[in-house]
Amino acid sequence: MAAERLVVIGGDAAGMSAASQARRLKGPDALEIVAFERGHFTSYSACGIPYWVGGDVEARDDLIARTPEEHRERDIDLRMRTEVTELDVAGQRVKALDRESGETYWTGFDKLVIATGARPVRPALPGMDAAGVHGVQTLDDGQALLDSLDALGSQERPRRAVVVGAGYIGVEMAEAMLKRGFEVTVLNRGEQPMATLDADMGRLVHDAMDGLGITTVNGAAVTKILTGPDGRVTEVATDAGTYPADVVVLGIGVEPETGLARDAGLPVGPHGGLLTDLAMRVVGHDNIWAGGDCVEVLDLVAGRTRHIALGTHANKHGQVIGSNIGGGYGTFPGVVGTAVSKVCDLEIARTGLREKDARAVGLRYVTATIESTGRAGYYPGAKPMTVKMIAELRTGRLLGVQIVGRDGAAKRVDVAAVALTAGMTVEQMTALDLGYAPPFSPVWDPVLVAARKTVAAVRGAGN
Repeated sequence: MAAERLVVIGGDAAGMSAASQARRLKGPDALEIVAFERGHFTSYSACGIPYWVGGDVEARDDLIARTPEEHRERDIDLRMRTEVTELDVAGQRVKALDRESGETYWTGFDKLVIATGARPVRPALPGMDAAGVHGVQTLDDGQALLDSLDALGSQERPRRAVVVGAGYIGVEMAEAMLKRGFEVTVLNRGEQPMATLDADMGRLVHDAMDGLGITTVNGAAVTKILTGPDGRVTEVATDAGTYPADVVVLGIGVEPETGLARDAGLPVGPHGGLLTDLAMRVVGHDNIWAGGDCVEVLDLVAGRTRHIALGTHANKHGQVIGSNIGGGYGTFPGVVGTAVSKVCDLEIARTGLREKDARAVGLRYVTATIESTGRAGYYPGAKPMTVKMIAELRTGRLLGVQIVGRDGAAKRVDVAAVALTAGMTVEQMTALDLGYAPPFSPVWDPVLVAARKTVAAVRGAGN
């Protein structure tokens, strides 16, 4: 009996995790695996790119978990610099373009995995394609940015970087450029940086960034990029003013790379991502799976799908897909929206719903915000931490937590993520048996202090 053929589109976290897991469960005599990757690298940490650019990670290759050669040693026919340009669902085949030779050809499949990832949001504005304007989604993007910085060389005046966008990518890249000696301006069209937080918590991030020497301009929508005679960026124009720039980094966010799937008639959701079932199988197609940044996932708190581009999810998706293709069993039930980041020593974390998210799905809620420290107040090095908690009115069910602080603040959000996944109330949270010693926490952990205050808010609000 001939081996089935699995075709994988995309050679990063979800795609190669799926291929590797399927290979572990089925040998080459039972399953042939062909994978296409249009870039130069496979199985790398895109989340690590800001730290490579900033110099915390020494070398590009440190971000690569598994090379193309290592995948091929595991009987995966991995074709680099090869882009799938067309998907024929009815004919069960894909059309590929070899970017090096220009050759195009069709490859048939019995089973297909779509792991095309996401692309940086790049507004269609004048000058966005100018030299010195960079997105940072892939290792190729990171290398192009570093090459651009090297081309600037040394200058008598300070070098100036403008970061467009103040979400996770934006603040991380602001830190990276600051570490490389640039004067950094962050242009944010929103009310405060970090729109994944409520505005009151975003204000704390803004104040801290100012204290670090990063200029943050809120309410500034970019209108065009200005260039010099050599075609390189010189200024960024906004509706709030114009800002000089030797380099521009786009940190506006990403959107699902689903053009191929859309053209093939596969179902996409309200955020542009592919829709899958719990097994990560594309809805309505028994032999097609999808995972990673190109899909939408179920928000377990809101009960709606969301698009969240994170390597943690992508790797889990790949494991689930590979298990199901290889004859095992796996599901991905959804997420609660946990994310952490930092800018220099400031740590930022969130999980669950913001206030506007709760309103959008029809939930009534109460909030509580507390100030605490990451260690016992008398222990050397104790630093302030702000925790905001959101709970459902009347039931007290936890809906969301946001944390801004230093000294280990961010990872405290994991306690809240577990509580959200378990459907706990804030009153139940107050009895959690968390680890305590003065070097690690006050006797009442900040998350528990916030839970206690939120319990009081729930009781005070009545019905």
